[in-house]
Amino acid sequence: MSYAETPAGSGTPSGGLDEALLKSLFAQSAVGLLVLDPQLRLVRANSLVEGVGTEEYIGLRFTEAFRLDDPDGSEQSLKRVLAGEGPVREHLVRGRLRRVPGDRTFLVSAYRLDGPDGPDGPALGLLSAVVDVTERERARARETALAAVRDAVGGSLDVATTCRAFIDALVPGFADLVVIEVVDEVLRGADPPVGPLPPDTPLRCAASGRCDTVRGDEPGRTRPVGGTRRLPPRTPYALAVADLRPRLVPLTADTPWLDPDPAGVHRLAETGAHSLIVVPLTLRGAVLGLVSLYRCGAAEPFDEEDVSLAGTAATRAALAIDNARRYEREHVIASTVQRRLLPQAERHQAAVETAHVLLPGRDSGCWFDTIALSGARTALVVGGVAGEGLQSAIAMGQLRTVVQALAGLDLEPEEVLARLKETADRLAHERAALPPSDSLHGEELRAGCVYGVYDPFTRTCTVARAGHPAPLIVGLDGQRITVDAPEGPGLFADDSALFAPVTVTLEEGSLLAFCTAELLADEHAEERITRTLARPGRSLQQLGDDIVYALPDDTRSAGAALLLARTGTVSDHRVATWDLAQERTTPATARLLVRDRLQGWGLDEDTVDATELIVSELVTNAVRYGTPPLRLRLLLDTSLTCEVHDGSTASPHLRHARTVDEGGRGLFIVSRLAAHWGARHGPDGKVLWTEQDLPGAGTH
Repeated sequence: MSYAETPAGSGTPSGGLDEALLKSLFAQSAVGLLVLDPQLRLVRANSLVEGVGTEEYIGLRFTEAFRLDDPDGSEQSLKRVLAGEGPVREHLVRGRLRRVPGDRTFLVSAYRLDGPDGPDGPALGLLSAVVDVTERERARARETALAAVRDAVGGSLDVATTCRAFIDALVPGFADLVVIEVVDEVLRGADPPVGPLPPDTPLRCAASGRCDTVRGDEPGRTRPVGGTRRLPPRTPYALAVADLRPRLVPLTADTPWLDPDPAGVHRLAETGAHSLIVVPLTLRGAVLGLVSLYRCGAAEPFDEEDVSLAGTAATRAALAIDNARRYEREHVIASTVQRRLLPQAERHQAAVETAHVLLPGRDSGCWFDTIALSGARTALVVGGVAGEGLQSAIAMGQLRTVVQALAGLDLEPEEVLARLKETADRLAHERAALPPSDSLHGEELRAGCVYGVYDPFTRTCTVARAGHPAPLIVGLDGQRITVDAPEGPGLFADDSALFAPVTVTLEEGSLLAFCTAELLADEHAEERITRTLARPGRSLQQLGDDIVYALPDDTRSAGAALLLARTGTVSDHRVATWDLAQERTTPATARLLVRDRLQGWGLDEDTVDATELIVSELVTNAVRYGTPPLRLRLLLDTSLTCEVHDGSTASPHLRHARTVDEGGRGLFIVSRLAAHWGARHGPDGKVLWTEQDLPGAGTH
């Protein structure tokens, strides 16, 4: 840096002008000014650099005077300025001053002082402008931390994830160590207690985190995540949840309230914590928990501005935790409703072994069912209502009830789905008719279902599906059997396309897997499941567990249902079939055949007499009103089934005969003797069937 010579006659020597300029600059400058020699030693300083006294610091190197965190880096920057590589402008550095406690942040600019030879010659030194921007940077750090809390907290409906996001937003920018404790009952979905919090209330550590510079193991080793404690009395923690006010507390080895809190003493010694802010997590006067924030080691102690920020951040966290709690509560209720609406145990089927796996998760609308049908057939059903919460579980229960009712009518799979969709359409119209203020008014309903019927006598499975994946089938040889069932419209879809069934012939021992869509979400899912089903020597329950073990982690959180079935046949000694002639004497012949077979099966006389009468009425009806061929079949399982087949498609109707009528009492008598009865139709006629409960059912 050089100055032009003084014009002639001015009367002021050049050196005097330079000195006057320096004095004026140093006295009136709005920033701290330092002059450094070529060795970067302090030559001169003005009073605006707080804590740097002229006499005390003269002769010290710049990095020594300010005790910078990165002295080598700063010195290299200043040397480049000396070398003529250009000035340093507004460079942030961190350091400490001898007379001012705590870390400081400085904004440093440095300019080269040229010698007599100008920029090409050696420098006389440096002129450095230094501004203490510690408070400005602290305010900026607070704003950054608060913005991070606003951005990160509240995006999840999981309490643990919410607490983890809160800690990640504050560590390490604002605090070195943070611990969040939540009232244990609140984590289970209960309403938070109104403050003050009773002193014996257990709090569970929901999350904790520390920065890398904090000594010791994972923070709060005496309070691990998931652990519970009761707040020690007469401590800042207990006081904060008593009067619902935050506390700023300095920590030292002789802090009196640490005596009844050994865990606090251990944490203080382990982490070097010296400053604490305790903030209650409150919402509308209710207490959800407690946040403890620590600064450790050489970090600047908290101040009142930090307490204000911590309170604002804690309010945001409390709101997010309460939202997560409400969701968790609704999820628990929805999951409970779902489980109560599903089968509570595996149901015995005549010729099919089944097992199921229900994965809990966000989806509370998936269901499965096995329904015993006439003729030893079994209906296998899996479906799902899209969405979460109680309303999805309720819609699922409605659809499952309708499926059970339709299955009892012996309808074909495609007709079951067609009528189920009609019911779904009515439910959708009812929801659309709700008042606009109702939260369900504009909520879309989506659901799918796959319905299959296995017949052990023909060894066929007929499948129809409505907006749902087809079942996966693996044969005895371990090879996959393709099920080309066209996908019909979803149950709540506007599409009115017909449902088309497909029938697959199966070997005894084939495996069927009916899955909700969540289990088939990735492109390798079908291959993974079929490969698992091909494992030999595994029970159905073991195979179901193996399928779950292989699922990607994100699938398990969604919730899903899996229904497995292994096909079988009805044992020959449990079935009796006769082809009968279309003659008037056939009912008597049928009675003799039935009595002989039932006695051979060891059934009691009351059952034999009732069955004789049932068969007599059904065969008489078929001879009188039906057409050939005529066939009678008895099936013995946990109940006794009688079936009479004829070639007519006309179904008889139950009616109540008058006293003077000579006929019309046949089906009425049948309905009184049998537990269940009905008719099913096929391409070659109809079947009238009855089921009778047996004394000691299940012993055969």
